Amino acid sequence: MHGGKKRGSDVLANLPMLKIGAHTPKYPIIQGGMGVKVSSSRLAGAVAANGGIGTIASVGLACDHPLFDGGNYFDINEIAMSEAVEAARTRAPAGVIAVNCMTALTDYDRQVKSACAAGVDIIFSGAGLPMKLPEYTKDFPDVALVPIVSSVRAADLVIRKWKRQYDRLPDAIVVETPLYAGGHLGATRMEHVTDSAFSLEHVVPELVKYLEDNSEADIPVIGGGGIWDRADMDGIFALGARGVQMGTRFVCAEECDASDRFKQAYIDAKEEDITVIMSPVGIPGRALKTPFLEKYMSGGARSKPCMAACLSHCKYLENGETFCIAQALVDAYLGDWENGLFFAGSNAWRCSKIDTVAGIFEELAG
Repeated sequence: MHGGKKRGSDVLANLPMLKIGAHTPKYPIIQGGMGVKVSSSRLAGAVAANGGIGTIASVGLACDHPLFDGGNYFDINEIAMSEAVEAARTRAPAGVIAVNCMTALTDYDRQVKSACAAGVDIIFSGAGLPMKLPEYTKDFPDVALVPIVSSVRAADLVIRKWKRQYDRLPDAIVVETPLYAGGHLGATRMEHVTDSAFSLEHVVPELVKYLEDNSEADIPVIGGGGIWDRADMDGIFALGARGVQMGTRFVCAEECDASDRFKQAYIDAKEEDITVIMSPVGIPGRALKTPFLEKYMSGGARSKPCMAACLSHCKYLENGETFCIAQALVDAYLGDWENGLFFAGSNAWRCSKIDTVAGIFEELAG
C-alpha cells in the first residue's frame, strides 16, 4: 500500500486515506461519471453523503431539461450543470462532489467552467488528454483537477504540459483500464482493449513509481475499471493506488439517475451479453448487446438525427457513418431497450438486485 495515513476506526483501518486537493472523503471510493445522465445529481449526492466522491457526468445534461428546445443545447447544458451540482450539494452538504468532463465534447470548456462556477470540488477529465484543463479552471484555483489516463506515457504528457504552461500539477491521476471499464475506454485502437500493457496490474505500480521519482508533489494514483468488491479494491491498493473508481457497481442503486429499465437491463444481462464496439467517437466502447447494437454490428442500424453536434470528432456528423451516439445514450437513459446504447462495464452481469448506495458502501467498507 502506497503512502497515506490510516484512519482510527476499525472499518477504515485497512483502507488508505485519499486526499485530492483539499478534499479527503471518508472512503477512498470514487463513483465514476456515467453519461448520459446515468450518474447525475441523485447518485452523486448519495455517494457523497455516504462518504465517497460522487461524480456527475457532464455529457448530455440538457437532454431532458424543460428549457431544451432542440436548438439551444449548449446554453441549456450550462444551466443543467449548475442545477445538477446544486442538487447534489443539497443531498450532501459536507460531501465531496465531482464532475466528469470529457475532452471530446464540443462544449468541453464551457462545461468545465460552468461546473466550477457551480461550486464543484473536483473535475475528472478523460476521453482524450485534458491538456488545457488548467486554463479553463484558472479562475477557480481551489477546484482539484484529475486527469484520467490509460498509460504512464499519457500521464507524463499531461504532467509536463501542465507544469510547463500553467505551473500546475494534477491533484490525482485516475488510471482506467480498457480491459474491463464501461463506456468509452480511452484506448485508441481495438487491439489495446485486451493488451495487458494497459492493465491496472501493469500501469498502476509503474505510474506510482514514476510519480515518486519525478514529481515534487504527492500525487495519488486511483485505479478504475472492473472493480466490483472489497477483494478487487484491496488488490488495487496493493499495487500502490490510494483510491478506486467504480461505475458499474453503482448503476443498480436505488439512487442511480437512470430509468428502472436501464437498471433491469444490467440485472438481466449475462456475461456474454457484454461486448465492445467501435464508437462513433472513433474509439472502442463497452456496452450491452441491445437490439439496436446488434443491428449496428451487422450493418443495419438506422440512426436518429444528430442531436447537437456535441462531439469534436464524430463519424456520424462528419460523413453519416455509424449513428448519433447522444441520441442512443439518451434512449438508454430513458429505458428504451430497442433503440438505446446501454454502456456497461465488464462486471454488469454481476448485478443481481437493486441495492442502496448505503448498502453498497457497507459491503465495500466491511
